Amino acid sequence: MGGLQVMGQQLTLGELVAFIGYQGFFLMPIFMVGFIGSALSRAEASAQRIFEVIDAESDVKDKPGAAILSRLKGDVVFDNVTFRYAGMDQNVLEDVSFEATPNQTIAILGKTGSGKTSIINLIPRFYDVTKGRILVDNLDVRDVNIESLRKQIGIVLQETTLFSGTIRENIAYGRPDARIDDVIAAAKAAQAHEFIVELPEAYDALIGERGVGLSGGQKQRIAIARALLLNPRILIMDDSTSSVDAETEYKIQQALDLLRQGRTTFVIAQRISTVRNADQILLIDQGKLVGKGTHTELLKCCETYVEIMETQFGERAEWLAAVEEEVQ
Repeated sequence: MGGLQVMGQQLTLGELVAFIGYQGFFLMPIFMVGFIGSALSRAEASAQRIFEVIDAESDVKDKPGAAILSRLKGDVVFDNVTFRYAGMDQNVLEDVSFEATPNQTIAILGKTGSGKTSIINLIPRFYDVTKGRILVDNLDVRDVNIESLRKQIGIVLQETTLFSGTIRENIAYGRPDARIDDVIAAAKAAQAHEFIVELPEAYDALIGERGVGLSGGQKQRIAIARALLLNPRILIMDDSTSSVDAETEYKIQQALDLLRQGRTTFVIAQRISTVRNADQILLIDQGKLVGKGTHTELLKCCETYVEIMETQFGERAEWLAAVEEEVQ
């Protein structure tokens, strides 16, 4: 129609172009109103789900007048602990008893699904025991303030949780007010300082969500530095070197050896080579403690431990010589 009017000299070409331009400016906001209405509906539904999570009350709560923990020594006692997850008919742990003292490394070994993770989840009181009790410095964890308990427990998992931000912010996550000198000291102890200073902005270098931009070994050392900066009395570690190369494993192991000094350390492991130097090894099978002792002691008396060793070392001839040498 505009073209016919231009040909009939009822409208100039410039007026036609201006009309089409104004029409585009006018229609686009109208289209956007429709898109915004649809997006608002989706946002409302998502917000309702988010607030359901935020408003959900934890089953684990402080008792009235719960004691505020001062600096822990690190004594941990499991006293006939039985545990069952909500909604399950079967116990995950049954009558588990052991004691850990400061400066000890306690290794927890067992097959997948045996209950290893459940044991470490009970120490910071992510769940409450079904029967029995867990004592920290002779205090039942159910009688102490949860925040004061968890502030003194450091956790280094196999899958490291890093956030979008600077390396300094990620290391200082547990202590946001930490000075840069303390952050650097923790990074050096964790064998992370060397690769951090090679980055263009060093400790102010930005990393992506989940540590995008760093290798697996680098992320693990950042997590160790975070735990060192927190200076916990009780340290819980997953099998943190199972998916890295030999050189990185050696560097991480050096950092972990330093991190364990002066603390009560719990190490979850799949491989005997990771736990053979532990002060005490807890062998868990189907939720029960079937063996307890050092590597050498378990070789002498625990058939299940020997079976695991046989599985990991291959043919009997290969590991039998190692067994005989260590037992002697």
